[in-house]
Amino acid sequence: MRTLAFAAATLFATSVAAAQEASPIAVGAALEKLAGDFKFTEGPTANAAGDVFFTDQPNDRIMKWSAAGGLSTFMQPAGRSNGMYFDARGQLIACADEKNELWSIAPDGKVTVILGEYQGKTLNGPNDVWVHPSGAMYFTDPFYKRPWWQHKDPPQDGQHVYRLAPDRKGLARVTTDLVQPNGIVGTPDGKRLFVADIGAKKTYRFAIAPDGSLGDKTLLCELGSDGITLDEEGNLYLTGKGVFVIAPNGKEIAHIDVPEKWCANVSFGGPGHKTLFITATTGLYAMKMRVKGANPAK
Repeated sequence: MRTLAFAAATLFATSVAAAQEASPIAVGAALEKLAGDFKFTEGPTANAAGDVFFTDQPNDRIMKWSAAGGLSTFMQPAGRSNGMYFDARGQLIACADEKNELWSIAPDGKVTVILGEYQGKTLNGPNDVWVHPSGAMYFTDPFYKRPWWQHKDPPQDGQHVYRLAPDRKGLARVTTDLVQPNGIVGTPDGKRLFVADIGAKKTYRFAIAPDGSLGDKTLLCELGSDGITLDEEGNLYLTGKGVFVIAPNGKEIAHIDVPEKWCANVSFGGPGHKTLFITATTGLYAMKMRVKGANPAK
């Protein structure tokens, strides 16, 4: 009996491990180009309906793509928006680095500037943002010299990750030891945060404490990323030369080759949030997936 029980337990564990490492791409799916002729696409995020919003930063506009209506311009000018994320109220949170600010954009396009400084100094340039279930916002603040800036040096003394409290009053640094943090995303239960340190070519997992601070810094993989997203099975999607899918154990389980110089960011959207949208330099691409995104807007 013990032998049979052990064998059954081993088979179950093996089956679970195999399921966790199965490709998240739908069987027979092929990469589809939805739109092109952009200068540099970034910041994809989807609303509750699955409509995908993304930026064409050099052209200073936010675009919208929907299965029903195709491509349209949501906002122009758009504060040179970069990374974006929908909060629980349906507001589009945007890293607007024309003036190094964090914006909240209403469905009608009305803009509210959330912040633009830390301890009296301008931020380097908010790059990517994730909204915690509590309403707190975690964002990366690397320094990439922009042609529309007057200054040449970073305003802050380093490139860090910040947390804005749910009341939008308390702003705190939650990392101080990263080289150049870029992509950021968290788990839907609000307990884990992933940060891609593109400067160090590493991606880390952190535990989020009840007070919002970060701890238990763990190296997930020796691969940095521009933008990142997460699926319901805990797989992380990293971008650069295509899209790399990393399992929770840090193993690469899939790679999506994209015929562009660079893939900047990724997000789940579309019907049921089971399509992976990829912003890749001049184009917007899509891939049907077996899984859905971990953080679908509601």
